[in-house]
Parts: sequence; C-alpha cells; structure tokens
Amino acid sequence: MNLYLDKRILNLLVIITLSFFSFAWTFWIFHNRFEPYVVLWVILARIIASILIFKDYSLSWSRVTQKTFLLKSVVYIVAFIAYAPFLHGKIRIAFMVSELFFYLFSINFIMYTYYMFINRSRVKKDKSLVIYGAGRAGLSLEEEYRNTNYKIKYFIDDDKHLQKRSIDGVKIISKEQLKTKVTNGDKFNLLVIAMPSAKSRRINMIYERLSSYFEEIKVLPALDNILSNKPFMKQLKNISVEDLLARHPQDLDKQVISSFIKGKKVLVTGAGGSIGSEICRQCIKYGAKELFMVEHSEYNLYTICEELGSKSAKSFMHSVLNKKALEKTLSTCKPDIIIHAAAYKHVPLVEENIADGIENNILGTKNCIDLAIKHGVKKFILISTDKAVRPTNVMGATKRVCELYAGNVNSGKTEIVAVRFGNVLGSSGSVIPKFKKQIEKGGPVSVTHPDITRYFMLIPEACELVLQTGAIAKGGEIFILDMGEPIKIVDLANKMIELSGKDNIKIEFSGLRAGEKLYEELLIDESDKETKYRSIMVAKKTKYDIDKLNSNIQELLTCEDKVKKLQVIVPEFTHKP
Repeated sequence: MNLYLDKRILNLLVIITLSFFSFAWTFWIFHNRFEPYVVLWVILARIIASILIFKDYSLSWSRVTQKTFLLKSVVYIVAFIAYAPFLHGKIRIAFMVSELFFYLFSINFIMYTYYMFINRSRVKKDKSLVIYGAGRAGLSLEEEYRNTNYKIKYFIDDDKHLQKRSIDGVKIISKEQLKTKVTNGDKFNLLVIAMPSAKSRRINMIYERLSSYFEEIKVLPALDNILSNKPFMKQLKNISVEDLLARHPQDLDKQVISSFIKGKKVLVTGAGGSIGSEICRQCIKYGAKELFMVEHSEYNLYTICEELGSKSAKSFMHSVLNKKALEKTLSTCKPDIIIHAAAYKHVPLVEENIADGIENNILGTKNCIDLAIKHGVKKFILISTDKAVRPTNVMGATKRVCELYAGNVNSGKTEIVAVRFGNVLGSSGSVIPKFKKQIEKGGPVSVTHPDITRYFMLIPEACELVLQTGAIAKGGEIFILDMGEPIKIVDLANKMIELSGKDNIKIEFSGLRAGEKLYEELLIDESDKETKYRSIMVAKKTKYDIDKLNSNIQELLTCEDKVKKLQVIVPEFTHKP
C-alpha cells in the first residue's frame, strides 16, 4: 500500500515539475522573460484537473496503452481550456498551444520510455517468429510474444496496402517476399497463422506455400472457438489435418437453427456417439429447453453427461431396439424433436455381423419413427450416409432401407426427414484417428487402395447443417449436405505424415475391405434440387408402398439369406463381400 502511495506521489511530482519546466521554457522562448504567477496558475489548474477530475496521478506507467495516451491528452487539453480564459489577452494563443503540445509530448515520452524500460524482455531472443496476419489477432500475438525467447522477424499480410509498412519496427511483407528472406537453406523457427476467420482452403494454401520455410507452424482456432478471456498465445495449436480439410459452410444460418431449437424439447438417440454427442452440444448451445439423451453404451453416456454437466440434459441408458423402454422414455419426455443418430456405421464390422447390423439399424430406426408418430412428435430427423447411395455394403443398404421407410411411412402430424452426408473428420470410426495412432507408432500407415476417395466434413459443421435442414424441412425429404470435393485417402495420409514431422514413415496398401468401394456418392440420380442454402440440397423422393416395405422388413429380420432380401428391397444394392 505504501509503495502504491509513493508511486502516486511520484506521478504528482512529475506533473508539477514537468508543468513548471514546460511552461517556463516555452514562455521564455516566446516572451524572453519569466512570470511566476502565470506558471503557478498553469500548475494549479493541471493539479486540480489531475487529482479531482481524472485521477491522472494514479495511472500505472508500466501498463500504459494507447488509451492511456488519449486519457493523458484529454486531461491536459481540458486543463488548457480551464486556464486559457484567465490568460486571454496576456499571452498569445500560439504560445499556449505550443506549450500544451510540448507538455503532452514530454509527459507521454517519459511514460512510454518508462514502460519500455520496465517491460523490456529479459529473455534471450534465440528463436525466430513470423506472424501471418497483421490484423487485431496478429497485433495481440505480437504483444504477447514480446517477453518470450522469440524474436518477431516479419508480419505477412495479403493486403497490398499494408505491405512495405511496419508495426513497432517489424516489417509487413508478402508471401512472395518471404522467399528472399531465407538464406542458405535456413528456416525460421515458427510461423503463427493469426487469421481465426480464414477458411481451411486459405490455411491449406498458406501451409503448402510456406511450410518449407518453417520448422513449426501453429494456428489460432476458428473464430467461434476462440476464448475471449484467455491470451491468444495460449490458444495456439499445431496445424492439423482438420484445419486443412475443414469447409466452414458460408450459408450456415445460426438464426434459423436457434429458432428451430430454442425453447424446444429435443431427444437424441445414439447421444454418446461422434455425431450424437455433437448434436447434444449444439442443442445446449442453441438453447434447447430440455435435452433427452438416449444411449446404449454406459461409458459413452457417462462421458457426454460429464462433459455437458447441464441440468437441462437427462440421460436414458437403453437401446433403440428396446421398444418398451423407448416408448416409456417418449411418454415421459414428450419431445418436440427427435434426432435419430443411433446406428452401426462401421462398414467392415457390420459385414462381419450382418444380422445384428440389420436389426440395430433398420428395426431400431423403425421403432423410433413409429413411436414418434404415435406420440405426436413434431419433427423427426434421421441421420443417414452417402453409403446409402448405390450401396455395396450391408451398412449402406440398411441406411437406404431406413430412408425408404422415413420417406413413405404414414407420418400423420410428424414431419420426418433424412439427412445424408459423408465422413466426418475425427469420428470414432474414421481413418484419421487410425492414421494418427499408426504415425505415433512410427508406421507404416495402412491405406486400402491408392485411388480410394472420400468426402469429409468437420463434425460440428455437419451437425449444425443437420439442425438447419430440420428447420427448413416440411416432411418426406432426403436432404444432402454439400461435402465439397472428394479427397484421396492416400493424399490425406501423406499430409498427416508431413504434419507429424516424421519423414521415414511409409504407406502400405492393404486392398479394399469387404463392402468397400473406391468412391462414395451423395445422389442416386441427378434429379436433386437446391434449397435456398447452397450447402443443402434435396434428393428426389423414391416412392415405395409402405405395406410392402413393412412386409419386406419383417421377412428380412427372420430370413436366412439377409443379403439377398436386402437386394430385393434395395435393387441398386450390389454386395461386395
């Protein structure tokens, strides 16, 4: 407390002393004489303004900012206005203005000199840093890195108006100019991409063009994921394959999603899975009145419950095959919306367990739809897959049967829709976690075929678009999410190896697995039509007599040759065991 008091007194003494010398010196230059009473008036006015009005004397010099400079300036301009009427006619205006700005320069020069001295880095600058992006995020990172062992060499920015300028003595250059800054094959230690609003395509382009000049590359999270109460430097993460492949749909309508979810009771099946758990997060985010989570796996249900920790989320641990338990849940919860994400999705595992895959996927979906209709649920959303299009595996064929049932059942007041999309990055069954484990072990990385391709989308983006389709759905549609261009899996593997920094990892081709095809499709034919959102399309409805479909499903569940019966229901199903 005494130290704080001493610093305030010191600030006040500086104000008094500097006021005296500033005014006396300027007065002498203009008038070649010295008048003490005039100086006393000035000092008195400044002290009164400083102590009683602005408390300027209490400012911390070691934490000065541009706001401090402006506050100081305002203090003394106000003080100048206060004492100017008393001196009018005695002293020229030119003198008073000159004295004011001389004083402002002096006091701020002293403050910033003190700031630079106190906050100077005492760490040896033995590493080099380049910041991509000279916007607000880049400036914040530049300030945060000052007291580290990184020396900021350059800013890079694509804005030609900023290039050839500098920030605190650090030049702003273009990507092309960076090549000339690297000599003798040396690399900079770190590149920080400080553009949280940048699309993955742009980050990918930056990585492709500049990775050879840096030992390490880090990136700020996307804008929605940045924490405002945490320093940017602590939020930086190593650039990942998800950063390079993420699509960030431009027509994501959060207002429409919010109006769809906010205040509603939402039930999610498969709530502990990759898709289901993210749907739950989004429902909480968009203000669901109550969230009901149905999940068969005890561990998965426990994990999502612990994460959400929300009083508005209730858990129900049973399978969608347990129709009695499911009906009890619906009659108790009375949901407005059901999002059905429960399914077996791993192609090779379903091929090895055909009967269980058919029962879980088809009968489980049928139970959910039938009970939703019975209990008057307003909207039912079925999560489908691109593997349902001209399927070559049992999993895809089961999801196609689910689509047919959802689109042709007599739904009453319930609006039933299906949403079809491809692989999601980082899901429990995707290749990315598998590749990561293989790379950590030193390889080899196993790819089934050199030409195999897949569509990819980030889980949060896919789930938000699912909710958006629910908002615009009228019932009976199959919506298809725009997944962008398909990606070669071998290219994905090479990219992940490159990002790991391990150059000695090999790729081995193991051959296509049971039910697997080289490429996936999102449409059975080209008769889709666009919605008002470019990221969402609607497939042409396939008519199927519901009585016949029900009969076929019952036969499928009891027959011996289930693959053959699936081919009867889904004629385009070509099984590749």
